[in-house]
Amino acid sequence: MSRAGGSPEMSPSGSLGGRSQRTLARTRRRASRRRFLAGFLAQRSGVAGLAVLGLFAVLALLAPLLFDSAQLDVTRATGAGLEAPSGEFWLGTDENGRPVLALVVWGARVSLVVGLAATLISMVIGTLVGIGSAHFRGWFGGLLERITDWFLVIPFLPLAIVLATVLGQSLVTIIAVIGLTSWPGTARLVRAQTLAVEARPYLERAKVLGGGDWHQMTRHVLPNVMPLVLANTTLTVAIAILSETTLSFLGLGDPFRISWGTMLDNAFSNGAISSGAWWYLLSPGLCVVAVVLAFTLVGRALEVVLDPRRTSS
Repeated sequence: MSRAGGSPEMSPSGSLGGRSQRTLARTRRRASRRRFLAGFLAQRSGVAGLAVLGLFAVLALLAPLLFDSAQLDVTRATGAGLEAPSGEFWLGTDENGRPVLALVVWGARVSLVVGLAATLISMVIGTLVGIGSAHFRGWFGGLLERITDWFLVIPFLPLAIVLATVLGQSLVTIIAVIGLTSWPGTARLVRAQTLAVEARPYLERAKVLGGGDWHQMTRHVLPNVMPLVLANTTLTVAIAILSETTLSFLGLGDPFRISWGTMLDNAFSNGAISSGAWWYLLSPGLCVVAVVLAFTLVGRALEVVLDPRRTSS
């Protein structure tokens, strides 16, 4: 009904009420983002790690502009084999006379791509399996839990070596192998968090009001476990980069692409240690340590910022 000579009254559930609810939701999201940003900036170690990651990301993106891909071709090498650092070759050369600096910058592209892509696969599988095994209490949930236990029992490195050997040497194989073998830890963490979330009263109300399994998992459980998944992602990227380095060092990487792992493998195979070519080993090794440490610092900072005990205090 409308008042005489006045504008019509809008119910709380009408369009005005809907707009006010959306405005309130946007305001809360903006405030949450501001709190997150302020909390993260307060973590100096996390900011330092993010700066290091940004530097490596910029170098990886600008690699074609900084160094011509022709410098990676062994037939066009201009330097002597295992030449020490000099004004012409700042980080020395490899066994074929190629500049190590160019190899390090181009190798960052492969190492970062493998780390991020494998982590994405691992996080998706781990999140789906973790939520599913905790939400479904029957045979399906038990089956998912047994599969997770099976992957946890098998040592990671031997399984990755077997899969890489069977599937062949390529960048896609390395990404798939690392992603398909590194998700059980995430699944365990997500399962524990899902059990805690589903024990809360509002999940019981959602069930009573007729909310189905999909509604409960996507609207209530997933938003509550995403902070944990996000914090764990940065740590998993570091593990994925180390795994790629290990597999490439064992000769299971893509022989046609330069990565920090293949550089270490080539340095070891061509006697860089015995010949005293420390620059060939030190450059990619320090890059791996720096990136892994940076991801770890960012992950620890996210754990502190996203800790619900901290935000509720």
